[in-house]
Amino acid sequence: MSADLERWRLILGPAAEQHTGRLSAEGEACDAALDWLYNREEGLGEREVRRGGVRGAGSGGSALTTVDWLDQIHRLFPKETVERLERDAIERYEIDDIVTNAEVLERVEPNAALLKAVLRTKHLMNPQVLAAARRIVAEVVRQLVEKLSVEVRTVFTGSRARRPSLHRRARDFDLRRTIHANLKHYDPERNRIAIERPHFHSRTSRRLEQWQMILVVDQSGSMAGSVIHSAVTASCLYALPGLKTHLVAFDSNVVDLTSDVDDPVELLMKVQLGGGTDISRAVDYAAGLVENPRRSIIALITDFYEGGNAQRLVHTVKQLCEQGTEFLGLAALDEDANPSYDRDLAGRLASAGAHIGAMTPAHLAEFVAERLGK
Repeated sequence: MSADLERWRLILGPAAEQHTGRLSAEGEACDAALDWLYNREEGLGEREVRRGGVRGAGSGGSALTTVDWLDQIHRLFPKETVERLERDAIERYEIDDIVTNAEVLERVEPNAALLKAVLRTKHLMNPQVLAAARRIVAEVVRQLVEKLSVEVRTVFTGSRARRPSLHRRARDFDLRRTIHANLKHYDPERNRIAIERPHFHSRTSRRLEQWQMILVVDQSGSMAGSVIHSAVTASCLYALPGLKTHLVAFDSNVVDLTSDVDDPVELLMKVQLGGGTDISRAVDYAAGLVENPRRSIIALITDFYEGGNAQRLVHTVKQLCEQGTEFLGLAALDEDANPSYDRDLAGRLASAGAHIGAMTPAHLAEFVAERLGK
């Protein structure tokens, strides 16, 4: 069987075998590994069709354990496919032992989907499993902080100025001025310019004094991605001089996590996803933290499905905005920024003066930098 036919056979399932021919030994192993996961798909067994990469039932039950399955997919499939399979196992089929079994956790590749699953299930973990889960949290957070800290530093370094600089930094290289100043060194035979002296831009500096940033994040189960990125964003902003950063998490209760904001791993290990949603209580608490309304930003990250007093929430937001506080309501704070939220309440908050939207962490940093630069 050709490689193309084998791929079609794996996608379409056993019913296609009469047209594609039998799988190779490695193809059979791939088929068994895929069946272990996807024959859980309700209703697809009768059709024996695996549409869009979603498979139906195989030819029988499998004795594979989760550990065996993980070993097999890492051996049989490329990295991108492995990540998709692990994500489906965690998010689609809720195979909990992927995140509640220490032996399994040691084998999986840290990724954002796995981190979300750890946060949702860490209350089920014994100390040994929790220690293994912390490795996942630490690695994914390290990757996120590494990426976002570069973006935050770029935003807060300041914009390029027209005047030249003696500081030689690659990101400030002035190509146009360098070429113009070195044209006399042009070599027509080699079609090259010898750079005798490179030129660089200077940068303006941003004033960050006297500003306060209060992140208020909904820790209900549907907001897991935003909770993760809020912790990382708060950590990166906390390191900026002159910007006082707070992080407040809430469900039906309010927890001030500011004391751990410089350690996002520890912070996330303290988050408890789930529970009710009392947005009004959380915003009241944030309002009590405001020191100078005209030098404060409150970023509320929630799906706006209020379980508390919606009328009181709108009133508090209106008061904050009238006092000069920048109030930002985000239906999502993550890399996808795909919001799902109560548009009615969000609209009422917008009418009260709040900015409503969805952002990536980098865009939030840009928003903060623009306000601080006023």
